[in-house]
Amino acid sequence: MSLVETDDVEGGESISLHRRILSDIREKILSGAWAPGHRIPFEHELTAEYKCSRMTVNKALSQLAKAGLIERRRRSGSFVRQPQSQAAVLELHDIRIEVEALGLPYRYERLERLKRRSSAEDRSLLGLAVPGPVLWLESLHFAGERPFALEQRLINLSAVAEAAGEEFLEIAPGPWLIGRVPWSEAEHRIRAMAADDTIADALDIDPGAPCLVVERRTWSAEHPVTHVRFIYPAESHTLVARFTPSQG
Repeated sequence: MSLVETDDVEGGESISLHRRILSDIREKILSGAWAPGHRIPFEHELTAEYKCSRMTVNKALSQLAKAGLIERRRRSGSFVRQPQSQAAVLELHDIRIEVEALGLPYRYERLERLKRRSSAEDRSLLGLAVPGPVLWLESLHFAGERPFALEQRLINLSAVAEAAGEEFLEIAPGPWLIGRVPWSEAEHRIRAMAADDTIADALDIDPGAPCLVVERRTWSAEHPVTHVRFIYPAESHTLVARFTPSQG
């Protein structure tokens, strides 16, 4: 009888410490205090810090690894993983949802806003036949403290006149447009590129680092609405497409 009671008490303490270790490490990762690549203290160091068994520490680290927050390397220790997002290729998704699905706090920052008459390049990107007013926006999306994606967007003001009066300081242009303009057609292009100095500086990566670029055009009742380019550090993003057999 006494052995069972002792085991219950020790099990309760183990569960409490297990949750505390999980919570402490998770908070440091999600707050950005421990950036991707940071080495987690070794198991024996955590055992000494929390005054618990190595089994309790191992269980907590295993759970963090299963959740995708850390990577355990044999003989090297455990390290904070670079968050990786999976996005469906053919969906118009909100980056906020991508980031929050990773368990990270989301933040948006507008970098540049410029209203102008469309250039030849603007008309080519939007598919416009004649010159007209456009709005150029450049923004950053953050996952925790790290830049997650750089957004470069053109909006056709002839199709969405009310965008001319929106500063886009509090809301990203993507969800703003989805909430106001019913789109009838979309086109995606996906490619790889090496980060130039400007992109590398914005995304806090090395110049020449591989990036994934997703470009999208949308139309509403045959009128071009927007062209947007999302640039992601390649190591942090995966595109997913699901298909069914065609009937032929």
